[in-house]
Amino acid sequence: MIQPSLLKKQRLLLILFSVLILLTVVIGMGIGDAPLSYNRLIPTLLGQGTFKEEFVLFSIRLPRLIVTLLAGMALALSGAILQGITRNDLADPGIIGINAGAGIAVAIAFLFIPIELGSFVYFIPIVAFVGALLTAILIYLFSYSKTTGLSPVRLVLVGIGFSSALSGAMIVIISSAEREKVDFIANWLAGNIWGADWPFIWAILPWLVILIPFTLYKAHRLNLLGLSEPVAIGVGLSIEKERIVLLLTAVALAASAVSVTGGISFIGLLAPHIAKALVGPRNQLFIPIAILLGGWILVFADTIGHNLIEPNGIPAGIMVAFIGAPYFIYLLLKK
Repeated sequence: MIQPSLLKKQRLLLILFSVLILLTVVIGMGIGDAPLSYNRLIPTLLGQGTFKEEFVLFSIRLPRLIVTLLAGMALALSGAILQGITRNDLADPGIIGINAGAGIAVAIAFLFIPIELGSFVYFIPIVAFVGALLTAILIYLFSYSKTTGLSPVRLVLVGIGFSSALSGAMIVIISSAEREKVDFIANWLAGNIWGADWPFIWAILPWLVILIPFTLYKAHRLNLLGLSEPVAIGVGLSIEKERIVLLLTAVALAASAVSVTGGISFIGLLAPHIAKALVGPRNQLFIPIAILLGGWILVFADTIGHNLIEPNGIPAGIMVAFIGAPYFIYLLLKK
């Protein structure tokens, strides 16, 4: 049974981070190459702005902010699931190579498969999912032992190895490509939010609408997977079946996010850790907070990075890495 005090603390934190997200989004709507006066935001949102104000808000700012928020939520939830099924606090879809698998699949599709512009938005998440899934399966197989089961330490090491190998393969693939396509892939790898338009929101939103409630439904099983295997088996849990189902969920979330934001790491590491520190390790408690935290971190990083240096700013992936890389090293030394 969850203590009432923890539930109360969770509700307060959910309200706090929701307000924080709202404030950051409002700030993001007002700043940029074409500043929008804050006292004109509400009239513009209600359809009472000038053509320029409505174009800047609805065609440039708002889609980017929403895409970034949804992607951050997806990456945070993916990281929380991976940490639960592997019992490894260092697991993150970017660190263990899943994002790299999605990226190389997107690069191959973008360079070599003729795709109609209208179907490109919805095709890319599927391609990313296939690449991420194949990578996750290979990482799982190389990390699994018949005698000891899934080794959490080996999983991280194998994942880092796959990530490096796939990054090298990416360089080979794009070395002979056209300059324009190479520029796009380079921006993708840096974590530059490229899918900043309304169709990309409709491409990523269904994944979250389905998989967030599904993960919360599976939260109790994630708690059991976090225990030792004899305990989980003793209460009747089918460990391998649950791991596979939840691994597919984590892969789908990561792939849907990186297909529109590019290669962003560390969100899935940072958000679950901070959430656990606030409300404890129970998945029912920390996952909702981690989802909001992941969304806010990515929105904050992109808003700062996008407006820091003219003309194109710093990619969100690099801004997140400034925070996440030192934290990853700290956890690596600690664990």
